[in-house]
Amino acid sequence: MPYRTPDVANPRVQRTRDRVLAAARNLLAEAGPAGLTYSALAERAGVTRQTLYRHWPARSGLLVDLILEGAGDGYPEPGTDPAKVAAAWLASLRGGLRDQARRAAVLAVTAQADTDPDCAQALTSLTADRLAALNELLGPSGTQVAPDEYALLTGPVLARIFFERTEATDEFIDTTVAQWLSARAS
Repeated sequence: MPYRTPDVANPRVQRTRDRVLAAARNLLAEAGPAGLTYSALAERAGVTRQTLYRHWPARSGLLVDLILEGAGDGYPEPGTDPAKVAAAWLASLRGGLRDQARRAAVLAVTAQADTDPDCAQALTSLTADRLAALNELLGPSGTQVAPDEYALLTGPVLARIFFERTEATDEFIDTTVAQWLSARAS
């Protein structure tokens, strides 16, 4: 089952979660992943640490919620043309990673995945969630992306952003999609 932030029926609980996530975003932007401790976050958000642990028993869950939070802004639409859907998907990925806090959360989960089982599971769940979301968008086209293909499709954009520290331009995304489609046809 793809990772999803739990639905919160109680508006007061949702407001608390929103306030905590906003405070966490600010802490990440100011102090980086090392500064995002539950003590600092509880103080910043005006909640107890117990409240944080109730919502996010593991820090990795908080980081994944930060990564997925607001991911719907400019979110691609399903479509029948796999090239257009994949390009829009990668552009959305690029757009989401322009956010400093989201980028820091991705790096923190990734960096800790080798030594922290919760982060490793969070990374696996996050990847499965994003793959499922892409496949949902591709549904009308009849195209589905396998996990290995997903890595080949997203890898170049992630490499540009995280390793090369350069812009993944629309032209770069179009080239990546064309190469992906060419490899599928082989």
